[in-house]
Amino acid sequence: MTDAPHRVDRLWPDPALDLTLDEAMAAFAPSARRVDRPVVAINMVSSIDGRAQLSGSAEGLGSRADRRLMRLYRAAFDAVGSGAGTLRATGVWLRVGDDLAARRMAEGRPPNPTGVVIAGTESVPTDGQWFAGDEPRFLVVGRENPLTDAPPGTELLRAPDERPAPAWVLAQLAQRGVRSFLLEGGPHINASFLEEGLIDEVYWTIGAHLLGTDALTMIAAMPGGSRYADEPRRGRLVSVLRHEDELFLRYRFDAGG
Repeated sequence: MTDAPHRVDRLWPDPALDLTLDEAMAAFAPSARRVDRPVVAINMVSSIDGRAQLSGSAEGLGSRADRRLMRLYRAAFDAVGSGAGTLRATGVWLRVGDDLAARRMAEGRPPNPTGVVIAGTESVPTDGQWFAGDEPRFLVVGRENPLTDAPPGTELLRAPDERPAPAWVLAQLAQRGVRSFLLEGGPHINASFLEEGLIDEVYWTIGAHLLGTDALTMIAAMPGGSRYADEPRRGRLVSVLRHEDELFLRYRFDAGG
């Protein structure tokens, strides 16, 4: 069952008023495919004052329209993933819904993107709904992670380092046919991909809230300092949609760090 149509205004480019969200996103596709690794985008929601967590997760920061937008983004990618902290906080449901699954199948693709969860040494709960789907799933863990086996239908990938390096993760996904990867947080895993210069696009929903808390931003501070502190990585604004008091922004970043 499809959500009731959400109305948006396209502010940039080619301004147009009172479109359905699905109409506005009809031509959406990830950044051009790369030959060296999968294209990587991050999709996050934050408050006006830049906080990406409300009571420990992003739940409540975005609207129903934002949740539909999230599914539309997912439907365009080969794989969708998150860090283990997001799995522990929310259970992580990374599928697209029945109508978009049918659309993907009509296009000759699997109904849902491949699922990916990335963990370091911390334990991973394996009884959540993320492990219950029939789509391929990869659980990526660090060298010393205590997990020795994954539930049926999930392939366990053990990194050679204590924390899986993003470049290593992308190489493993590429070997398994993944050419585009959507990362849905949390802030620490986002920071690790930025640190290695491996973010090609950012999809950012600004929810109409002020929090005034010390909750994490959508990209956490990098331990030891950011390589971009003095020379920020500059993005290009690709599109802006408005739904009521929310903004849906898309930025693209040039290849390389």
